[in-house]
Amino acid sequence: MPTPNAAFVGSIPENYDRYLGPVLFDPYAADLASRLNVSADASVLELACGTGVVTRRLRDRLGSEARLIATDLNDAMLSYAARKFKPEDAIEWKQADAADLPFAEQSFDAVVCQFGLMFVPDKEKAMSETHRVLKPGGTFLFNVWDAIEYNELAHIAHTIIADFFDDNPPDFYEVPFSFHDVEIINSFLSAAGFSEVQFVLLRLPAVSRCNSFCCACRL
Repeated sequence: MPTPNAAFVGSIPENYDRYLGPVLFDPYAADLASRLNVSADASVLELACGTGVVTRRLRDRLGSEARLIATDLNDAMLSYAARKFKPEDAIEWKQADAADLPFAEQSFDAVVCQFGLMFVPDKEKAMSETHRVLKPGGTFLFNVWDAIEYNELAHIAHTIIADFFDDNPPDFYEVPFSFHDVEIINSFLSAAGFSEVQFVLLRLPAVSRCNSFCCACRL
């Protein structure tokens, strides 16, 4: 049976947002949102919104006429994120699996995902679904963590914890840093139908001093 911590329920969403949000996510959220260039009346879909760190940045950047739908597979995270916003922010919240999106073809001008694709079991299907719901010329903007050895906070924590488990060390810290191979990512995007793919390696100021890859591509 999954533990509450693994399921990200109970007090986990609040602690996740309070302690990890400012350190690991907000610097990259600001960068990601700044790269989104859409029309004033655009429709934007966010995948794996978590506690709404990127959602806040997107809402502040997009005009009042723009439609913003924030989704996550985890109900508890989604509910916590929604409580951080006011009704006038006009954000639509919806539980959704990135590999099985409940939206019609060509529904969105842009799809945004921060540090979520690493956790999707079927990444190829998720990229295919993203391509399906994007309008012609639409943008898929996402970021993923670089390899764990280039992210000191996680690398140190993983190394210390692993020393206590000789036979079966926990792999929690490995999963978020498991999807960083540019060639693999590019092959998945190409198979899904994306073109004009661009990768940017970022190292932004944060206590964790973590690296990530940012990717933007168009149909």
